[in-house]
Parts: sequence; C-alpha cells; structure tokens
Amino acid sequence: MKTIKDKELLVGADFAGFPLKEAVVAHLEEKGWKITDIGVRKDSDPNDTELMFHRLGLRVGAMISEGEFERALVFCGTGMGIHIAASKCPHVHAGVVESVPAALRAITGNGVNVLSMGAFYVAPQMGCDIADAYLSAELGTGYEWWPNFYEFHKLAIDEMEAFNYEEYKANGFKVKHLGDYELKQAKKPE
Repeated sequence: MKTIKDKELLVGADFAGFPLKEAVVAHLEEKGWKITDIGVRKDSDPNDTELMFHRLGLRVGAMISEGEFERALVFCGTGMGIHIAASKCPHVHAGVVESVPAALRAITGNGVNVLSMGAFYVAPQMGCDIADAYLSAELGTGYEWWPNFYEFHKLAIDEMEAFNYEEYKANGFKVKHLGDYELKQAKKPE
C-alpha cells in the first residue's frame, strides 16, 4: 500500500475540478509528495467519458478499497458527486470539505480516506492549505487531551466497516454495537 508516511498520494479530478487539482498537486510536489494522478490532465481529451466525475470517483474508491493507496484527494465542481461515487466502494470513508478546520476534523475525528474538494467553492490557496492539514494528521491527532476521543471515533469507523444493511434492517434498524465508550464533551486545557 502506498502510504501517507511515505508521502504517496492518489488524486483524481474531472474537468471542473482540474484547475484546483493542478494547484494542489503542484504545491504537494514542491513539498516532496509522489502523486499518482488518474484523472484529467492538461492533454486529456474533453470527449473522454471515462473522465466523468462519477467514473473517476468509482476508480479512486476502488483503488482505496483494493489497498493500493491509504488516502486520496479528489476534485470536481462541487466535490460532492465524485465523493458520492467513491463512497460506493467498500472501505471508503469520503468527505467533502471547504475549510481547514473541516479537513482536520475529517481525518482526526472521522478517519476520512478520500477527501473531496469542489473547485467552484475552494480557492487554490485554500485547497493547498486543506491538503496540508489533511495530510499532516491522522485519527485522533490533536485530541490526545480528550479522554476516549480516539477510541470513540475508532469504534464508529469499525462499526461502519462492519455495517451490513440487511442485518441492520432485520435488527429493527438498530446498529450492532461492537463496543461502547463514554465520550463527554471536553474543554481543551490551556
């Protein structure tokens, strides 16, 4: 698997997301990241329907599902369509973000492995800042002071990984608990 620790990242963008992807990729490459880009490039044929947002999202999702990459960044006009497509693949936890705090929480609290941005809403410098925040953190980072923060959120990820809709439905739409952790709101010490 190509990992964040080794500075390896998968990216994909449709034509609408291409300008933002280009800015973010140039920024990351300057910082030493090895980027595998499976989406639209400068010389892409605008009539290549394999580059439609949902087809790229499914391909990125499959590469995450198959364990080829630990994480990916995806881009389309809104960030939503490509993220929905990627989310159709098993083991993909995708999220759309438009700010640095949202990017941090996506990884630290939700373990998002496919982060999506919309070029219609995210300026290039903001996209670079979002990517930096997302790639510099992992589940629980920055919340070590909050009792059970990691365990609580890891449990949520594990239960989503184990989720089976038919079992859920048969169980009266109740989630099968793999465990429980108390998590009270906590105030960060100064």
